[in-house]
Amino acid sequence: MRTTVAPHPRTYDLTITMLSWPYAHLLINHFPVVFSVSALAVTVLALLLKRRGLWLTAMGALTAAGLFIYPVYFTGNQADHALNDPWYIKHGTIEAHDSAAGWALWMILLVGVFAAYSWWRSLKRPAEGIPGWMRAGVVIGSLLAVSTVARTAFLGGKIIHESPVLQLKQPPSGLPPAVAAELRDSAGP
Repeated sequence: MRTTVAPHPRTYDLTITMLSWPYAHLLINHFPVVFSVSALAVTVLALLLKRRGLWLTAMGALTAAGLFIYPVYFTGNQADHALNDPWYIKHGTIEAHDSAAGWALWMILLVGVFAAYSWWRSLKRPAEGIPGWMRAGVVIGSLLAVSTVARTAFLGGKIIHESPVLQLKQPPSGLPPAVAAELRDSAGP
Protein backbone atom coordinates (compact mmCIF):
# COMPACT_ATOMS: atom_id res chain seq x y z
CA MET A 1 0.00 0.00 0.00
CA ARG A 2 1.37 3.33 -0.98
CA THR A 3 0.87 6.43 1.15
CA THR A 4 1.43 9.98 0.17
CA VAL A 5 2.61 12.65 2.50
CA ALA A 6 0.88 15.99 2.33
CA PRO A 7 3.26 18.83 1.55
CA HIS A 8 4.24 21.14 4.36
CA PRO A 9 1.80 24.07 4.60
CA ARG A 10 4.59 26.56 3.96
CA THR A 11 6.31 26.11 0.66
CA TYR A 12 9.48 27.91 -0.21
CA ASP A 13 10.80 28.85 -3.59
CA LEU A 14 14.28 27.34 -3.79
CA THR A 15 15.11 28.56 -7.26
CA ILE A 16 18.45 30.22 -7.65
CA THR A 17 18.24 33.85 -8.66
CA MET A 18 20.87 36.36 -9.65
CA LEU A 19 22.64 38.17 -6.86
CA SER A 20 20.92 41.51 -6.33
CA TRP A 21 22.78 44.77 -5.65
CA PRO A 22 21.29 45.25 -2.17
CA TYR A 23 22.27 41.69 -1.25
CA ALA A 24 25.80 42.13 -2.68
CA HIS A 25 26.20 45.32 -0.64
CA LEU A 26 25.09 43.55 2.53
CA LEU A 27 27.54 40.72 1.84
CA ILE A 28 30.63 42.96 1.74
CA ASN A 29 29.79 46.13 3.66
CA HIS A 30 31.25 44.92 6.95
CA PHE A 31 34.78 44.40 5.64
CA PRO A 32 35.95 48.04 5.92
CA VAL A 33 34.34 48.27 9.36
CA VAL A 34 36.00 45.12 10.68
CA PHE A 35 39.40 45.94 9.17
CA SER A 36 39.29 49.53 10.50
CA VAL A 37 38.28 48.49 14.01
CA SER A 38 40.89 45.72 13.98
CA ALA A 39 43.54 48.19 12.83
CA LEU A 40 42.67 50.53 15.69
CA ALA A 41 42.81 47.70 18.25
CA VAL A 42 46.18 46.51 16.94
CA THR A 43 47.45 50.10 16.84
CA VAL A 44 46.63 50.50 20.52
CA LEU A 45 48.51 47.25 21.24
CA ALA A 46 51.44 48.46 19.13
CA LEU A 47 51.56 51.69 21.13
CA LEU A 48 51.55 49.77 24.41
CA LEU A 49 53.86 46.88 23.49
CA LYS A 50 56.09 48.68 20.97
CA ARG A 51 56.29 45.65 18.67
CA ARG A 52 57.18 46.02 15.00
CA GLY A 53 54.93 43.14 14.00
CA LEU A 54 51.92 44.87 15.52
CA TRP A 55 52.60 48.05 13.55
CA LEU A 56 52.88 45.98 10.36
CA THR A 57 49.60 44.23 11.18
CA ALA A 58 47.83 47.56 11.72
CA MET A 59 49.19 48.82 8.39
CA GLY A 60 47.99 45.64 6.68
CA ALA A 61 44.50 45.96 8.17
CA LEU A 62 44.22 49.59 7.05
CA THR A 63 45.43 48.59 3.58
CA ALA A 64 42.74 45.88 3.43
CA ALA A 65 40.08 48.40 4.52
CA GLY A 66 41.26 50.65 1.69
CA LEU A 67 40.99 47.79 -0.80
CA PHE A 68 37.41 46.96 0.18
CA ILE A 69 36.01 50.48 0.52
CA TYR A 70 35.37 51.17 -3.18
CA PRO A 71 33.54 47.87 -3.90
CA VAL A 72 31.36 48.55 -0.85
CA TYR A 73 30.67 52.11 -2.02
CA PHE A 74 29.94 50.93 -5.58
CA THR A 75 27.53 48.19 -4.51
CA GLY A 76 25.83 50.65 -2.16
CA ASN A 77 25.18 53.08 -5.01
CA GLN A 78 23.87 50.25 -7.16
CA ALA A 79 21.65 49.06 -4.29
CA ASP A 80 20.23 52.57 -3.95
CA HIS A 81 19.35 52.62 -7.66
CA ALA A 82 17.88 49.11 -7.48
CA LEU A 83 15.67 49.91 -4.49
CA ASN A 84 14.44 53.22 -5.95
CA ASP A 85 13.17 54.67 -2.63
CA PRO A 86 10.58 52.04 -1.64
CA TRP A 87 7.70 52.93 0.70
CA TYR A 88 9.05 50.78 3.53
CA ILE A 89 12.27 52.81 3.96
CA LYS A 90 12.06 56.09 5.89
CA HIS A 91 12.62 59.05 3.60
CA GLY A 92 16.13 60.49 3.83
CA THR A 93 17.86 57.53 5.51
CA ILE A 94 19.48 56.25 2.32
CA GLU A 95 20.64 59.75 1.39
CA ALA A 96 22.21 60.32 4.84
CA HIS A 97 23.98 56.95 4.64
CA ASP A 98 25.17 57.72 1.10
CA SER A 99 26.57 61.09 2.14
CA ALA A 100 28.49 59.52 5.02
CA ALA A 101 29.68 56.76 2.69
CA GLY A 102 31.21 59.36 0.37
CA TRP A 103 33.27 60.75 3.25
CA ALA A 104 34.25 57.22 4.34
CA LEU A 105 35.28 56.35 0.78
CA TRP A 106 37.76 59.22 0.46
CA MET A 107 39.03 59.01 4.00
CA ILE A 108 39.69 55.28 3.93
CA LEU A 109 41.15 55.40 0.42
CA LEU A 110 43.68 58.00 1.63
CA VAL A 111 44.41 56.09 4.83
CA GLY A 112 44.68 52.84 2.86
CA VAL A 113 47.19 54.34 0.40
CA PHE A 114 49.27 55.74 3.27
CA ALA A 115 49.14 52.40 5.10
CA ALA A 116 50.04 50.44 1.96
CA TYR A 117 53.06 52.66 1.35
CA SER A 118 54.12 52.46 5.00
CA TRP A 119 53.69 48.69 5.01
CA TRP A 120 55.70 48.29 1.79
CA ARG A 121 58.45 50.62 3.01
CA SER A 122 58.69 48.85 6.37
CA LEU A 123 58.89 45.43 4.73
CA LYS A 124 61.66 46.64 2.38
CA ARG A 125 63.71 47.84 5.39
CA PRO A 126 63.33 45.09 8.00
CA ALA A 127 66.38 46.20 10.01
CA GLU A 128 64.95 49.69 10.64
CA GLY A 129 62.40 50.58 13.26
CA ILE A 130 59.05 52.01 12.20
CA PRO A 131 59.63 55.79 11.87
CA GLY A 132 57.66 58.09 14.18
CA TRP A 133 55.87 59.81 11.29
CA MET A 134 54.58 56.42 10.12
CA ARG A 135 53.44 55.42 13.59
CA ALA A 136 51.68 58.78 13.97
CA GLY A 137 50.05 58.32 10.55
CA VAL A 138 48.81 54.84 11.48
CA VAL A 139 47.36 56.11 14.78
CA ILE A 140 45.62 59.07 13.13
CA GLY A 141 44.58 56.99 10.12
CA SER A 142 43.04 54.22 12.20
CA LEU A 143 41.12 56.79 14.29
CA LEU A 144 39.84 58.51 11.14
CA ALA A 145 38.94 55.19 9.51
CA VAL A 146 36.99 53.95 12.53
CA SER A 147 35.15 57.23 13.03
CA THR A 148 34.01 57.48 9.41
CA VAL A 149 32.96 53.84 9.01
CA ALA A 150 31.23 53.83 12.41
CA ARG A 151 29.10 56.81 11.41
CA THR A 152 28.40 55.35 7.99
CA ALA A 153 27.45 51.97 9.47
CA PHE A 154 25.20 53.62 12.06
CA LEU A 155 23.35 55.55 9.36
CA GLY A 156 23.16 52.40 7.21
CA GLY A 157 21.52 50.52 10.07
CA LYS A 158 18.85 53.22 10.28
CA ILE A 159 17.71 52.27 6.77
CA ILE A 160 16.24 49.09 8.21
CA HIS A 161 15.84 49.80 11.92
CA GLU A 162 13.81 52.98 11.37
CA SER A 163 11.66 51.48 8.64
CA PRO A 164 8.02 52.51 9.08
CA VAL A 165 6.89 48.96 8.37
CA LEU A 166 8.48 47.81 11.64
CA GLN A 167 5.99 49.98 13.58
CA LEU A 168 2.95 48.20 12.11
CA LYS A 169 1.03 45.80 14.37
CA GLN A 170 -0.39 43.89 11.39
CA PRO A 171 0.93 43.25 7.88
CA PRO A 172 -0.03 46.05 5.49
CA SER A 173 -3.04 45.46 3.31
CA GLY A 174 -2.42 44.38 -0.23
CA LEU A 175 0.24 41.76 0.54
CA PRO A 176 -0.26 38.38 -1.12
CA PRO A 177 -2.25 36.12 1.27
CA ALA A 178 0.60 33.63 1.75
CA VAL A 179 3.06 36.38 2.77
CA ALA A 180 0.54 38.02 5.11
CA ALA A 181 -0.26 34.65 6.72
CA GLU A 182 3.42 33.83 7.16
CA LEU A 183 4.04 37.24 8.74
CA ARG A 184 1.06 36.74 11.06
CA ASP A 185 2.26 33.22 12.02
CA SER A 186 5.82 34.35 12.71
CA ALA A 187 4.62 37.18 15.00
CA GLY A 188 3.47 34.63 17.59
CA PRO A 189 0.42 34.74 19.86
